[in-house]
Amino acid sequence: MIAKSTLEKAAEKKLISTQQIEPLYRFLVNQSTDSATEISPADNREEPLKFIRSFGDVFITLGIILLVISINMTTLSGYAYLIPAAGFVIIAEWLVRVRKLALPGIAILIAILFFINKAIAFDHEHATLFGLATLSLSSLLFYLRYKMPFSLLPLAAGLVAMTIQQIGLNVIEQPVIFVGLGLIIFSIAMWFDSQDTKRESHLSDSAFWLHLLAAPLIVHGAMVSMLISDQAWLQSFSKEILIVMFFIGFFLIALLVDRRAMLISTQLYVIYALTQLLQDKLSGGQNIMIYILMALGMFVIFFGTYWYMTRRLIFGFLSDTFISRYIPDLKMQDIRQRNRL
Repeated sequence: MIAKSTLEKAAEKKLISTQQIEPLYRFLVNQSTDSATEISPADNREEPLKFIRSFGDVFITLGIILLVISINMTTLSGYAYLIPAAGFVIIAEWLVRVRKLALPGIAILIAILFFINKAIAFDHEHATLFGLATLSLSSLLFYLRYKMPFSLLPLAAGLVAMTIQQIGLNVIEQPVIFVGLGLIIFSIAMWFDSQDTKRESHLSDSAFWLHLLAAPLIVHGAMVSMLISDQAWLQSFSKEILIVMFFIGFFLIALLVDRRAMLISTQLYVIYALTQLLQDKLSGGQNIMIYILMALGMFVIFFGTYWYMTRRLIFGFLSDTFISRYIPDLKMQDIRQRNRL
């Protein structure tokens, strides 16, 4: 918005009259208020990825990677690897806590976990369990110290691995375990999302990384359960059709909670299911794959473009219900979508 002093300078240069300053200034203030009401900054949150702010972040991350590679090539062994881990903690104090750099922060955390793992895994009697617990604790401390959302991904992954190890069941024969663990992580992610439905703080960013872990756990567990199950009620249905139906249901959930990242893990299974369904109807396996990839590509492009419009059309009736308090707003996002198009 133009400052009032600027209008006064324009009047001094005879570009406008003195009498026009006040009404023109009020008009500009009203216009600015109307625009802010129509599309406020809080509404401009489209599942944002705050990994990179400039190419400088990539440059710094490259330096971290080179440093990790060079240290790993030295003659360090055993607990001596805790020295570079501590060094990266010091670097994190500057780059993550002070500079708030996300991508370098991710690289630093991975480097710390890498060197801690090398330090504790060489002679511990219970290296696997102890290592998972240590890595999970390190990720938790990193999150509490720097509030870096990515930290929750290795934390949750470590806890999942520890749980599976302690359960003692064969997860290959009991893939439903993955579904249960994925649903727990999904519930935690939704709690984070519900605390920041406008997606302005680190809470929704934390939810993003948890969704990125929960989705493949749920999808893999459910899909493998369908493929290997010998339950009579499942045998009466085509497994490929069940997979497609599962994908549709999963897509609707992702649409409702406004998390496209959840759909990444379903793509390979959808390709498999559609290939099996169409292999008897189309000639040539290569042609089947071409058609499926073309259809899937168009699907992604369409819903990537009209995501919010589709979301409002399908779930608009929920905008005034209690559910709307826990998910991103349906109506305002559609307004933003129309203005962008």
